[in-house]
Amino acid sequence: MRSTASFIRIFGLAVLGYFFLDKIGASGKTGAFEEQPWLWAVYGVIFLFYIAGEISIASVQSVLYKTLKPEAKAKYDSEAAMAKEDEFKWIKEKYKAALGSKDIEEERDIILDHNYDGIKELDNNLPPWWVYMFYATIVFAVVYLVRFEVFNDYNQVEEYELAVAEANIEIEAWKKTAKDLVDVNTVTLLSDEGDLKAGQTIFTNNCIACHKADGGGGIGPNLTDEYWILGGGIKNVFNTISEGGRSGKGMISWKTDLKPLEMAQVASYVLGFQGTTPAEPKEAEGDLWVDENVPAVEIKEVVVDSTQVLMLIENDSVTNNVIEN
Repeated sequence: MRSTASFIRIFGLAVLGYFFLDKIGASGKTGAFEEQPWLWAVYGVIFLFYIAGEISIASVQSVLYKTLKPEAKAKYDSEAAMAKEDEFKWIKEKYKAALGSKDIEEERDIILDHNYDGIKELDNNLPPWWVYMFYATIVFAVVYLVRFEVFNDYNQVEEYELAVAEANIEIEAWKKTAKDLVDVNTVTLLSDEGDLKAGQTIFTNNCIACHKADGGGGIGPNLTDEYWILGGGIKNVFNTISEGGRSGKGMISWKTDLKPLEMAQVASYVLGFQGTTPAEPKEAEGDLWVDENVPAVEIKEVVVDSTQVLMLIENDSVTNNVIEN
């Protein structure tokens, strides 16, 4: 496994194996290794088995070499040396021909008249990679000149603004899945069962001492009525949990103990107490909370008929509520 060929084979297999597994296992949105991390184990096992095979073959060759007689060893070494010398011979010859270099015996044909203290200069060609890169820069310059100076394609300002707009779209899409980035301005009421279950666990571990398990209130206020000291709704409740209650009294700030997502979960769970009936409800505290986002109902007329039915005429619609005796 000490030969250059063996290292090239191992490297080639590693690259091909990676792209092969990534190709057959990917859904198209992300890479297969990201979607299915267990593929790394499969990839590693295949890679290790191949390395073991290379080592085994090299070991067998070494054992067989040691069993040869001195004459056979000398012949084998001679053939191996010739094979190594001829390795990549075609590539070496083509590269040498592209350089225009000659053997020492023939360098007199390309020697220049320059002489610097006995040092003479050879007229060798530039390396092919350098020449082709130079040609590529010329082609690039021509295309760039025609595109941006002749046809007046987008300028740097437009390119920057387009890149910023695309980045903002990607950031907004990422924020929708990155719940831990939520703050008081972006928090929304969570309705997923998993989020509410997590919120219940947080509430049970940290909040029932003051608010009771059913939200009826104890040291802390009642969470089941429509009255709130620092405002209701998901944003106000999230902010209260994050920053704490009134200065000098009330609830402590939880932003150092809970992550933003956890505060959003427990705030959503707390709002689920609205309208429930606790065993021992505490008297209402604070002010009646009216959600400004909910449109007010305009009642034009109230009519009570002889069958004790209250008819609420709301604009062009009619809602009937039976009044109990």
